[in-house]
Amino acid sequence: MAKQRFRDIKQGKHKVTKETATKPTYPYARASIKIKAFLTDSFMLMMPILYIVFYLVMGGREGFAAQKMLGWIYIIIPLVAAQTMFMIKTAQTPGYRAYDLEIIDEQTGKKPTPFIILFRNLCAILSFFSLFGWMMMFFRKDAKTLHDLLSRTAVIQKS
Repeated sequence: MAKQRFRDIKQGKHKVTKETATKPTYPYARASIKIKAFLTDSFMLMMPILYIVFYLVMGGREGFAAQKMLGWIYIIIPLVAAQTMFMIKTAQTPGYRAYDLEIIDEQTGKKPTPFIILFRNLCAILSFFSLFGWMMMFFRKDAKTLHDLLSRTAVIQKS
C-alpha cells in the first residue's frame, strides 16, 4: 500500500479508517442491587461466624472486647474463605444468587480463575478499610469497586 500523504488525507482524497477493537458490553449490576446482595451475605455468612467467634472462641463479648484485633482476624479469615469457595464453585455467593448476580472475568466474559477470585476477595478487605474503594461504585457507570478494577472482574446481572 502506498504511503498516504497528509495533504491528500486532509483534502479527503483518501479515507482514514480506524480499526477499533469493540469491547463487549455486559449488563453490569447496579450499586443498589450489589448493596442488597452484600447485606444478604452479611447475614447469611457473617452472622454465624460472628456468633461462633464471639461465644465459642472468645468466651463472650467481654473476651472479644479485650482482644478485638484477634477477634476480627478470626472473623475475616473464615468469611473470605467461605466467599471464595462459593465464588469458585458457582461464581456467586448466596446474596448474589438471591439477586441473580454473577462475577465474571472482564477479559473473557467467563467465570474467573480461583486465584483471581481469591485476589479479588483479599482486595475487597483492603478496599473496605480505605472506604474509597467501596464508594467508587456510586460514581462509575459500571458500578465497579476498587477490588473489581484491580482483579479485572465485573459483577453482572444474569440474563
